[in-house]
Amino acid sequence: MIVVKAYRKGAELLVAAADECLLGKTFKSDGLTITVSESFYKGECCDEEGLVNRLQMATMANLVGEETVGIAVKHGIVDGGCIILIGGVPHAQMVRMI
Repeated sequence: MIVVKAYRKGAELLVAAADECLLGKTFKSDGLTITVSESFYKGECCDEEGLVNRLQMATMANLVGEETVGIAVKHGIVDGGCIILIGGVPHAQMVRMI
């Protein structure tokens, strides 16, 4: 399952999404650290369709986890060549210019 939380500021919509099993964990490698904090990522639980719907509306996204990032790549929202691994966990960010 995927957890998704949305943040709106004016015309901007940031979608934070992560594989639910990663909540509360911290990953490190090569000088990079990411904490998948519940306060930032934990919102609604959703499936692939729900994530894609939210990402299609987003102007920015912060994505963590194999399932979450994999869905974004599968649907052409994130370029597979722009994913980084932090502690072996896929992480991607997206910005849509409108």
